[in-house]
Amino acid sequence: MKNTVLGQLFILIGFLSTAQTNPVHTETYLTIGGIEQWVTIHGDNAEKPIILFLHGGPGSVMSPYSKSMYSGWEKDFIIVNWDQRGAGRTFGRNNPPEELTVDYLNKNPLTINQMINDGIQLCEYLINSFSSKKIILMGSSWGSVLGVNMVTQRPELFHTYIGHSQIVNFGKNLLESYLTVYEMAKKAKDQEAIAILDELGTPPYIEAKNVGKLLRIVKRYEKNNSKPTPELWNISSEYSNELDAKNRYMGDDYSFINFVGHSKLGIKSMADSINFMSTRIEFKIPVHIIQGEADILTSKKYSAAFFDSIKAPSKKYHLVHGAAHSENQDIVAKQYEIAIKYSIITD
Repeated sequence: MKNTVLGQLFILIGFLSTAQTNPVHTETYLTIGGIEQWVTIHGDNAEKPIILFLHGGPGSVMSPYSKSMYSGWEKDFIIVNWDQRGAGRTFGRNNPPEELTVDYLNKNPLTINQMINDGIQLCEYLINSFSSKKIILMGSSWGSVLGVNMVTQRPELFHTYIGHSQIVNFGKNLLESYLTVYEMAKKAKDQEAIAILDELGTPPYIEAKNVGKLLRIVKRYEKNNSKPTPELWNISSEYSNELDAKNRYMGDDYSFINFVGHSKLGIKSMADSINFMSTRIEFKIPVHIIQGEADILTSKKYSAAFFDSIKAPSKKYHLVHGAAHSENQDIVAKQYEIAIKYSIITD
């Protein structure tokens, strides 16, 4: 009888503890920057710190993969993913065309300032909606461009900035990628890649398709020289449908053309204005840079130089062996290691 009563008491205590955690699981469109944008918010306890992920691409949304990659973090954080303007479900929500045309691209440009303002507005919404008064900001690749701008413009909104595959100067990043992969192709006697690279010549390029050709070779060599992403990192079932796939692929193309530009079509490059080495950037919050050692696209040559140049209350550079440009398990483990240090900070 005594054991039964104690057992029931322990069950009750466990139930009350769970009930008091106040979980949050929201997936919705929020009006940001005058349009509806897709945001997912998941956490076991609404009192925990907020992490906002800024995806790369610009059109490479993370929301379809977040459950397989980051669901284990929900006990410690509120995990927020955002399909940025022109990407994923946000692209699909705002009258997308049946196919991308020059007319559509010229009438619907993306700008960095527009997307920075979107990100800041989302952060203000999150802080007003939850008990945490500052956000841990994680920006990957293109997201690192937004991240640096957001935290330097509105530092009071953030605990820390964690930049992964940090873009510093896209023109120099791309040229370095070309030179690096060309040497790797010669060493491997990869005549097919050498022929393509010879035809392309060194960047910059005036057509988006030529950037795409180079990036396909870069990705192949990165894949061959790094630890792969886990097979378990799959698209969640709710995103595994024809409509979401169409929006992802078309949004990715739309965002990519806006990012790299296409001068013959009159499409300005967002990337041309990215140069974090032009002035010494001063951060008012702690900064962490995560660099994959095998990252060819955003190499340690430039991310390390950027890191050395910045001023911040504290800063740390994390070189991850066996990692390339994209996330793998080691990158995610490093992100968690850094973020958990800020999990007890509440104001």
